[in-house]
Amino acid sequence: MTPSRRRDNLRMTGKLVVIAAGMFAFGYALVPIYRAICEATGINILALGERQLPGKSRVDPVNTQVDTTRTITVEFDTNVRGPWHFKPAVRSIEVHPGQLATVMYEFQNVQNRTMAAQAIPSYAPRQAANHFNKLECFCFNQYTLAPGERKEWPVAFVIDPKLPKDVKTITLSYTFFEVGAPTPPAPTASLIRTGEAS
Repeated sequence: MTPSRRRDNLRMTGKLVVIAAGMFAFGYALVPIYRAICEATGINILALGERQLPGKSRVDPVNTQVDTTRTITVEFDTNVRGPWHFKPAVRSIEVHPGQLATVMYEFQNVQNRTMAAQAIPSYAPRQAANHFNKLECFCFNQYTLAPGERKEWPVAFVIDPKLPKDVKTITLSYTFFEVGAPTPPAPTASLIRTGEAS
């Protein structure tokens, strides 16, 4: 390799190193530059929320969707079609519309064989169904339990604040049945009020 060619290669390598270092420095500086621009222009709401104003302590945002002027009693009822122990951890709770609530349910397969099962929900009064929003629920899936196996699964829900004002109590009822057996009909309102867990 000739000396002039070697000089050209070293010069090109130097330029590439400078370009790579400049790109790294630019990428590193992007976050504070972006934050400064967003705070100056007010474009990024998250950046504005992080900024503390003088004389004010930082507090977590309040959920303005919760209607604290109303309290709804939610009752939990269970029915089983088959050899299961199935019950809620609590029989009822009181929540405000818009408030997130979670209730655990206990399951046990008391057969000496593996069984697959699923739960069907129903509501009383019937009009509550459109306002009872489940975010997490064991009723979304089928489950397989080994002989004697015990599980706990949650139901996380929010009651829509648009629930009619005259509804003060909602009963959430689940019927737990073996998959592969005939699917039971949803309980009627009279069964929901009188059903007891096994």
